[in-house]
Amino acid sequence: MLQPPDASLHWQPGFPVDARRTLAALHRGRHDPTHRVTPDRVLWRAALTAAGPVSYRIRQQRLDDLTIDAWGPGAEELVDTIPTELGAGDHPELFRPTHPFLRRALRRMPGLRVPRTGRPFEALVPAIIEQRIVGLDAQAALTRLVRAHGTEPPGPAPQGMRVPPTPKAWASIPSWEWRQAGVDLHRSRTVIQAAHHATRIDRTAADPERAYALLTKLPGIGPWTAAQVGHRALGDADALPLGDYHLSRMTGAALLGRPLDDSEIEAFYEPFRPHRYRVLRLIELTPGSAPRHTPRAPRAGPLY
Repeated sequence: MLQPPDASLHWQPGFPVDARRTLAALHRGRHDPTHRVTPDRVLWRAALTAAGPVSYRIRQQRLDDLTIDAWGPGAEELVDTIPTELGAGDHPELFRPTHPFLRRALRRMPGLRVPRTGRPFEALVPAIIEQRIVGLDAQAALTRLVRAHGTEPPGPAPQGMRVPPTPKAWASIPSWEWRQAGVDLHRSRTVIQAAHHATRIDRTAADPERAYALLTKLPGIGPWTAAQVGHRALGDADALPLGDYHLSRMTGAALLGRPLDDSEIEAFYEPFRPHRYRVLRLIELTPGSAPRHTPRAPRAGPLY
C-alpha cells in the first residue's frame, strides 16, 4: 500500500499549466536521479527545501486540474510553494509575438510556463557543471555525483531517485572524485566556493536582481550561468543564456531559416524583452525546429 503523503494540494488554477512540460526545464538528462516521469505520465521529483528533503508527485487530470502529493520534512513547504514552482507568477499571456513560428508554438503549448523553484543553489550546481562542455557529458557527471552524494528520497518515490546533495556534501567531494566524474578543477572549485555561499544565494530567491548581482560576484560565475539559474529558480522569462553554444544556430534555423552569427544574437533577441528566454524555450520544445546535425565540440574560450 502506498505510503500516505505528508502534505497534499488539489490545485485548480484559473489558467493552463502543463506540469511535465514546465518542469522539464529542471530535468538534467534522461538519467537525472532527481526527476522521473513514470509510464502512467505521473511526474516525480526530489528536492532539498529549507525545511529538509522532499519527494513529490504531480498528477495532472487537465491543464487546470492538478494533484500534488509530497513526502518528507520539506512536504509542507513544497506544497505551499508548488504553484509558484509551476509558474503561477509567470505571465505568458502578455507575450504576443507576430512571428508565425512563435504563434504556432504558443498554440501548441498553452500550459508551458517559466518555473520558479525558489531554490537558486539547487539550479546553480548543474549550471556550473555544464560550463564549457558538451551537454551529455555534463549530465553524466551530474548524475554520477548526485547518485553518490545525494540521499534517498522520503516516501514512495520510484527506485533510483535521489535528493540532491546538501551544500556541505558538495563542498566535501574530494578532488579525485570530481576528476573521475569528468569535472575539471575550475568547475569543481566553483561549485565548492558556491556551496560555501549557499545560504546567502538561496536568500535572494525572491529578488532576481539581487540574486544576479550576488551570483556574478562569485568566482567562476558569469551571465550565462546566472541565466541558467534565472529561468529555473527565479522565474525569469527574460533570462536568455547569451553565449550558449547552440543559441545562434537554433534561433536562426527556427525564426530566420538560416544560422545567425554569434555577433548578431543579442541584437536579434532585443525586441523580445522581457520574454527572451520564453522565445528560446518555445524553439527548444518545438519538434524539428533545431538543426539535426550540430558540432559536438565545446565552444572555445570561457563560458560562464
